[in-house]
Amino acid sequence: MFPCGGSGLALTRRPDPFPMPLSLDDVYRLAHLARIHIDAIEAQQTLAQLNDIFALIERMQRVDTSGVEPMAHPLGGAQRLREDAVTEGDTWQENLKNAPAAADGLLLVPKVIE
Repeated sequence: MFPCGGSGLALTRRPDPFPMPLSLDDVYRLAHLARIHIDAIEAQQTLAQLNDIFALIERMQRVDTSGVEPMAHPLGGAQRLREDAVTEGDTWQENLKNAPAAADGLLLVPKVIE
């Protein structure tokens, strides 16, 4: 079994971005900043969940990805693209007919800044 859950990629040692786990005070501060009421039980559960998330991020950051090419989609493949061509002609005059107010080929809008 591989140390990072079966990926087979080697682990390298990098500086820890989260050297210490969060404390209960940190959770209460985050809840206060988010304007969320949180009781003691919810705070304990949130603390455990956040520390688990940070531990996972730390594990992921230790994976050596130097030989891995970035990809745009996890399944690879190619997108089917159509030719970039104009399909409709100039419809500006037609669109101006629907405008509530127009003058000299321009849309007129109410003034919003004084």
